[in-house]
Amino acid sequence: MSARKGEHTAAEKPLSTSFRFPHPRSADEDGFLAIGGDLAPGTLLLAYRNGIFPWTTHPITWWSPDPRAIIELDGVHISRSLRRFMKRGVFEVDFDRAFREVMEGCARPSPGREDTWISPQFIKAYSRLAEMGFAHSVECRRDGRLVGGLYGVSIGGFFAGESMFSEEPNASKVALVAMAERLRSRGWVLFDVQLISPHLESMGAIEIPRAEYLRRLSTAIQAKCEFGAKSSGPG
Repeated sequence: MSARKGEHTAAEKPLSTSFRFPHPRSADEDGFLAIGGDLAPGTLLLAYRNGIFPWTTHPITWWSPDPRAIIELDGVHISRSLRRFMKRGVFEVDFDRAFREVMEGCARPSPGREDTWISPQFIKAYSRLAEMGFAHSVECRRDGRLVGGLYGVSIGGFFAGESMFSEEPNASKVALVAMAERLRSRGWVLFDVQLISPHLESMGAIEIPRAEYLRRLSTAIQAKCEFGAKSSGPG
C-alpha cells in the first residue's frame, strides 16, 4: 500500500498536502498502513487527523494500530512513591522551552534502547510543527540541566504523545504527569500514546479498539483549546 499523490495546484494552502492515505481499517494486523509520501506539515497533520502516524523515514512508513493505547486524562496513575517524590520538587518543569532538545534526548540511545526510530528527518519535521503550534513538549530540569521530557503532536483537543526520555529516576514519569495535567486543565479530551508498554500501563494507559479511537479522535480535533504559558514550576 502507498500514500497516494494527487493533483497539486499553486492555490493550495501551506498546510495542504498532495498525498492521500488509505482508511486506517486497511492496516494489516501489525498496524502497517502505507509507504511513501513526505513529512511536510500538511502531510503529518492529515495523518494525525485520521489516526495515522509515521514510524520510519527510509522509507517513510505510516501506521494505525488496533487496538490503540490512550491515557484517560482523569485516569493517570500516580503511585504513592511518585507522589511523594513530586512533593519534594526535585525537578523544574517547563513547557515548550526546548522542544528540539527533548526530541534529541528521546533519540539518544539508552540502556535497553540502543536503536531509535527518531531520525534527524523526524526531528526536523516535528520541530517545524512545534514552531507552527502543532506540537508541544514538557521539560524536566535539575540544576538547570535537561534530564527528562516528553513531546507530541497537538490538534484541537487531541494530543499524540510521541516519545519521552529520562536521564534521572522519575524524570519521564514527572513529565508525563505534568503534560496530562496541562492537557486536562485546558480542556483537551484525548491523550493518545499509540502503543501500550509496561511503563505506560503503570501510568494508567489503556487500550481501546481503533474504531472507538477514531470516533473519539474526530470529536477531539474539533475542540478549541489553548496550550497556555510555558512555565509550570517544581515537580
